[in-house]
This record gives sequence, C-alpha cells and structure tokens, in this order.
Amino acid sequence: MAEELQVIVERAEPNRLTLRLRGEDHTILNLIVDELNKDKHVAFAAYRQEHPLTPDYVLTVVTDGSESALDALKAAVERAKSVIGKLLEDWRAQAMGGHGAR
Repeated sequence: MAEELQVIVERAEPNRLTLRLRGEDHTILNLIVDELNKDKHVAFAAYRQEHPLTPDYVLTVVTDGSESALDALKAAVERAKSVIGKLLEDWRAQAMGGHGAR
C-alpha cells in the first residue's frame, strides 16, 4: 500500500512557496514542475529529493508577483490532472478499440 501524502509548508510568502512532501515521488513532481514552468508568471519551479534513501522531497515555487505562488501551484496541479485524465482516456479508447501496442 502506498504511503499517504504528507505536506509540510516550510515557507509561505505571496510569491514564494516551499513545501516538504512525503508519499509522492518523481513521477508526479516532474509533471507538476513541468506545468509550473509553463506559467509565464513562474520565475522558478523545481523540486529536490532530500536524500536518495529517504522519501522526502522539497518543492519550491517562485513567481514574479503577478500571481501568488500558491495560485500558480493550484493551476499547475489542475493542468497536471487534465494531462493524466487525457492519458487515461486515450489508454481506455485504445484498450476498448482492441488496437493494443504497435
């Protein structure tokens, strides 16, 4: 069973947000950071793993001030959910169509 997601706010300012996460990994964090970096108001977005033997990651989002870091993160998560939904929809369509892998 997967570990439950834990989020600790380490720093919260209008244009800077730093979160410590446990219970997620590179898969979701890469997608979220990719979506954050598509936002024209995000000046910096990245995450790092604290240590290879621990499940702790630190996500940092910095904006130009035109948008709050929290709002940018919320929007990026919604876009990431759309990407995952589209992938699932495409996969189901292929599975139902019986096309399989080519």
